[in-house]
Amino acid sequence: MPAEETLSELKRRIKELLPADVSISGVEFEGPELVVYTEDTQKFADDGAIVRTLARELKKRISVRPNSDMLMEPEKATKVIYDIIPDEGGIKDIYFDMDKEEAIIEAEKPGLVIGTHGATLREVARVIGWRPNVIRAPPIQSTTIKSIRRYLREESEFRKNFVKKVGRRIYRDKRIDEVWLRITALGGCREVGRNAFMLSTPETRILIDCGVNVGSDGVPYLYVPEASPISDIDAVVITHAHLDHSGLVPLLLLYGYDGPIYMTEPTRALMALLLLDYIEVSAREGKKAPYKSSLIRDAIRHTIPLKYGDVTDISPDVKLTFYNAGHILGSASAYFNIGNGLYNFAFTGDIKYERTFLFDPAFNGFPRVDAMVMESTYGGMNDLQPSRKEAEHHLNKEIEETIKKGGKTIIPAFAVGRSQEVMIALERMHLEIPVYLDGMIWEATAIHTAYPEYLNRNLKNSIFQGENPFLSDVFVPVDDAEKRKGIIDEKEPFIVLATAGMLNGGPVLEYLKGLAGDEKNKLIFVGYQGEGTLGRRIQKGWKEIQLPNEGKMKNIKINMETRTIDGFSGHSDRNQLIEYVRGIRPLPSKIMCMHGESSKCVALASGIHKRFNIETVAPMNLETLRLV
Repeated sequence: MPAEETLSELKRRIKELLPADVSISGVEFEGPELVVYTEDTQKFADDGAIVRTLARELKKRISVRPNSDMLMEPEKATKVIYDIIPDEGGIKDIYFDMDKEEAIIEAEKPGLVIGTHGATLREVARVIGWRPNVIRAPPIQSTTIKSIRRYLREESEFRKNFVKKVGRRIYRDKRIDEVWLRITALGGCREVGRNAFMLSTPETRILIDCGVNVGSDGVPYLYVPEASPISDIDAVVITHAHLDHSGLVPLLLLYGYDGPIYMTEPTRALMALLLLDYIEVSAREGKKAPYKSSLIRDAIRHTIPLKYGDVTDISPDVKLTFYNAGHILGSASAYFNIGNGLYNFAFTGDIKYERTFLFDPAFNGFPRVDAMVMESTYGGMNDLQPSRKEAEHHLNKEIEETIKKGGKTIIPAFAVGRSQEVMIALERMHLEIPVYLDGMIWEATAIHTAYPEYLNRNLKNSIFQGENPFLSDVFVPVDDAEKRKGIIDEKEPFIVLATAGMLNGGPVLEYLKGLAGDEKNKLIFVGYQGEGTLGRRIQKGWKEIQLPNEGKMKNIKINMETRTIDGFSGHSDRNQLIEYVRGIRPLPSKIMCMHGESSKCVALASGIHKRFNIETVAPMNLETLRLV
């Protein structure tokens, strides 16, 4: 049935299901949602059962929005909101989500903005037409998030047409009655980097992740028949923002992709931050960036953010649900329901199956999993990591020793995830020396505070109660080269937490040049050092390295102590990976191990098979496995 006929039939059914005093003016597919337009938005709001009934009967995600002619112009609506809401509410920002027709109000005291029994908000909605949504103002403002909001508002006309086009493609009639399911490895198998997998049915092709191998600039096999033409791919699903999973997403737009890119909202913000940094670092190092910043913006306007737990149609025969992966902010395991329950497939992404300072453990309570692709970064027989508490104790001990000697400590860290875990550990030490934050760390931290609902309960409650560990006086952001030079010349001990985590660029190299020669100082690794990186070479014991300095290469002697503290990783160790599988009920019938050095993938696949008698495989890149 053509889309217009389908919508006409849905509109008829909705009218039958609605109470007699509730009218609608239109029905439209917009992305994965069926949107109902009405002048009676308040009646829908007052009776939540109406939407639940529609969703149950129509088996669609339903969203109710006011007719566009009811919406006040945003600038005028902003002024009205300030006039109606008392100053004590502490409004920090107002922005308009054009997709959802919501006016989002960030306030220090949401309760005062909402008013008694919601009276103030109802008044706002009545006057401006937009649906008001009050959230607690983040304690640190993110320039990345502000830029994304501004850009999406500028692109509202594009977005309106885009989500309609996506919706009609999702709800098209099935063209083929055959049943089969295949997964093709385009990158990320028996290696760490360039993750990309193609999930295929007779009806649908879905690209899961599209990353780059930052150390070697290795890219996925996007030119093979399974991925070509890229313009025909139905959906792109991004599990999290790290460059080995999202670094080449903009390149898809260059190659003709014009469809939806699904991810969580925090992943969108962090991805934008990391992609912009990636092309800036490439330019600084004299490398040719694979794309321009305009393609990053294009990728952003193609995103459709999903929340954990929302079951979402992404094609005629595939539903997608994201679940917490515990790895970094917004990281998700992707759960695919194929053929209306015929087959269920889980793609773990990078997972941490342990409660950390930031996140709850990775979710593994899937309804049913027939087959799964899982990461194997620490899947080797001896890949056992200490707990977060043990790691915190070791870090404390190493820093105290360095301070007693009058030395300075450099901690290279990934801006996203690892830095925030280490920040919380440092804040708990009640240090009396400054901790300098250099690189993207402060902006990444701001993004964390903007999405407290993705953090674990303890940290979220601390932030809401005004005891935010990220705002400790011990942390000092560094934002320019002169300040950095002054810090390096300081006589008293300090700690610097700086990017990049593997010493493959970034401001951490400036601190290394200035501090490496003094044996009182210490370099502490808190994350994985990839093969071939400067970090891995120093970790192996190199005592002399070369770094660029004012256009020339300079020999740097490594006299400072070096230490590696395991336990801060966002990846599960072997025991956690085994326990993650053990907790899935019923157990999957097939597991594919990827995202790890070859020996790790093979070792984990072998260990899972022996432990649970499950069919396992550690595929090579370019292999295709038939699941159904």
